[in-house]
Amino acid sequence: MTTPAREGEGERGRDPGLQPERTRLAWRRTTLSSTVAALLAVKTTLQGGGSVTGVVVCALCCVLWLGFLAIAHRRIRVLTAVSGSDGPPALTPRHATAATLCTVALAVCAAALVF
Repeated sequence: MTTPAREGEGERGRDPGLQPERTRLAWRRTTLSSTVAALLAVKTTLQGGGSVTGVVVCALCCVLWLGFLAIAHRRIRVLTAVSGSDGPPALTPRHATAATLCTVALAVCAAALVF
């Protein structure tokens, strides 16, 4: 059930201050999850004897984690700096694609280390 828009809100009909906060928290949760995956990759590599393949996959996990961390930090800064009723600017397709690729590749690398 939708609520009617209040006077002065136009067609948006929502509080633009809450959505950036939820999005910022989602970016932080995803960053935390990727940090855990990267740390587990390092731990698995160190406990596995440090084979060349394991070290390469672990290094790739760390690079992917750093890439995602840079994208997430940039987006969190943009969401934090937003003030006004227009809300934050949309995430560019390039950054969205990069974040998605980093996340998926990190998951694949982590799975490769497990098996």
